[in-house]
Amino acid sequence: MTANNQIKSGRLSKAEVEENFSDLHPPLTRSEALIEADRCYFCYDAPCMTACPTGIDIPGFIQGIRSDNLRGSAHTILRENIMGGMCARVCPTEILCEEACVRNTHEEKPVEIGLLQRHATDPIFKSGEQLFERAASSGKKIAIVGGGPAGLSCAHRLAVLGHDVVVFNRDDKLGGLNEYGIAAYKAIDDFAQTEVDYILSIGGIEVRNNSALGSEVELAELVEAYDAVFLGVGLANSNALGIDGEDLNGVENAIEYIAELRQTNDMSTLPVGRNVVVIGGGMTAIDVAVQSKRLGAEQVNMVYRRGPEKMSASVFEQALAQTSGVNIHHWASPVRIVGDDHVTGIEFKLEGSDEAMHLNADVVFKAIGQKLHGGGLDALASESGRFVVDADQKTSVQGIWAGGDCVVGGDDLTVSAVQHGKIAAISIDQYLRNS
Repeated sequence: MTANNQIKSGRLSKAEVEENFSDLHPPLTRSEALIEADRCYFCYDAPCMTACPTGIDIPGFIQGIRSDNLRGSAHTILRENIMGGMCARVCPTEILCEEACVRNTHEEKPVEIGLLQRHATDPIFKSGEQLFERAASSGKKIAIVGGGPAGLSCAHRLAVLGHDVVVFNRDDKLGGLNEYGIAAYKAIDDFAQTEVDYILSIGGIEVRNNSALGSEVELAELVEAYDAVFLGVGLANSNALGIDGEDLNGVENAIEYIAELRQTNDMSTLPVGRNVVVIGGGMTAIDVAVQSKRLGAEQVNMVYRRGPEKMSASVFEQALAQTSGVNIHHWASPVRIVGDDHVTGIEFKLEGSDEAMHLNADVVFKAIGQKLHGGGLDALASESGRFVVDADQKTSVQGIWAGGDCVVGGDDLTVSAVQHGKIAAISIDQYLRNS
């Protein structure tokens, strides 16, 4: 983001910024975890487990905490979700496992499953103790394209099953959106890389960073050189608004700003606008809006074209934005960004009426979703810009699997991407052993 007299760093002191970006959900102490674990009813049908996309045995891992067996508890989690540490931090548990908890009533809160999951897994990631071991070598080699949650999940499970894996990653670091695309206060102390290091420690996984599909590596070459290919390429390109003024200085892609924020060593040095407008209703929109406020922006307005019930951001995230000082406007669509060389404001049409709304802005963030980048992928069946896959994550081309946000049904959740990678790895293993 280019600085000017309205967009500048140092709106808050370094100490204030560090406080604003401290852990959103501080970890439980041992006594707190034991008390919380004791609230679980250990339901026979375990609706929380059904609600978990990766199928973690939630009552089982909570029982491990109750019996002071954190190692066993962590193994129960990580055998189904190798990124269970990050998911404990970023998963919208309020609409998944915790929403399904039988304690989730008007009279009481659900069991805090996310915090308990973090309590069980954090000691393992901190110590680096490897809970898994590789099977005998199969002699097969698989190419994984994409170093995000789907790719890393697939790579780890294939490595455990005895296969050799090469991960082609377009970024400088592995982790995908976990590293570059989520709010900094959700995963402090470089936890995303701690988890990546743990995944790689299983062995058998070679990493080639700065290797983007379509430039440094071609899909046809991978199909020829490897026994199978998994695509976890995400949605790399941001959608455009398609309105006048979109090319003005100060109009930014939210995901790029979040990536810059996540990689800086001193967030107080980041330029931030005085009047910030965020267009979108998803998690990325919430993340960039809240972080702008926590960096010192005076006014942050988030505008969504539909009602609150249609926003992909959870009710908790919407409330977080509002309690952080973000104004959320509904039923308004952008029609024009105004300014000379630099944006000064943005105009909206209020849905269902002829009225318009004008908001002053020196920064406008676009957070209206991403789309698939090409890279020789035309041969694969697609729908609405995403790959079509079957229940085993197989694409329309034999020998190629895909998962994560790039497939039809991808929902922009780390936990879902992890499940896609796991399912694909099991399918690839069966394919290779039967071929």
